[in-house]
Amino acid sequence: MIVRQPFGATGHESSRVIFGAAALAAVPQHEADTALPLLLEHGVNHIDTAASYGDSELRLAPWLREHRDAFFLATKTGERTYAAAREEIRRSLERLEVDQVDLIQLHCLVHPAEWDLALGEEGALRAAVEARHEGLARFIGVTGHGLTVAEMHLRSLSRFPFDSVLFPYSHVITQDGQYAHDVERLLAKCRERAVAVQTIKAISRGPWGSVERTAGTWYEPLLEQENIDLAVQWVLGEPGVFLNSAGDLELLPRILDAAERFETRPGETEMAAMVSDLHLSTLFV
Repeated sequence: MIVRQPFGATGHESSRVIFGAAALAAVPQHEADTALPLLLEHGVNHIDTAASYGDSELRLAPWLREHRDAFFLATKTGERTYAAAREEIRRSLERLEVDQVDLIQLHCLVHPAEWDLALGEEGALRAAVEARHEGLARFIGVTGHGLTVAEMHLRSLSRFPFDSVLFPYSHVITQDGQYAHDVERLLAKCRERAVAVQTIKAISRGPWGSVERTAGTWYEPLLEQENIDLAVQWVLGEPGVFLNSAGDLELLPRILDAAERFETRPGETEMAAMVSDLHLSTLFV
């Protein structure tokens, strides 16, 4: 079983692998119904979805009718204004067929102009705070992509006491020196404030480029179990962080298997050899 640890200061003990329900965005219901029991088999008790993940919220709804109490449930709004975010949050609850989510997140908040709008007086943050006040959500988080995300999350934490952050994190990505420095600062701040840290793109090998897309992920993923083991276990070797699984159901059992066998972080020599052998890109965050 995958080990659990406190999800920030929420009081919930979450599995260190969180199910990234983007993997359900474009699959039929029967495929979702076949995949979701894997979560219980491996001890995963935390699901992360978003309003923008296609049919993901709809695919989760039948499962949640029976298993809602077994999972910490998170979704996201990508809207930036109060009115639009308020509507989208309520629509997500309807699609999920739940009365409350545990975590509502401001999705991919990295562009400075969007940040100003979302965290302004009539922005999406007001809608999230309102949802928490009304009991529609228990906690509020912020997510993002790109090389500036760690810096922007630090800025967000200086403006509002978010309960969680989410950003790309892997051995490959942190070969970018400035990004690695910003991530270290963010991790330190999150430890200081007991903010939950979620990470994505653990098994990214770089952008798709001109190669044929063989998975539903936004990036070209690692495919071989031995490489997935190294990538997943390197992320889990950072104390306190959580790893969100990839957006492709075929990769899910490989990630869960790697996480279940985690003991210690792979060494720098092993990781450097993988980067070199596979010609992995550090330019995709």
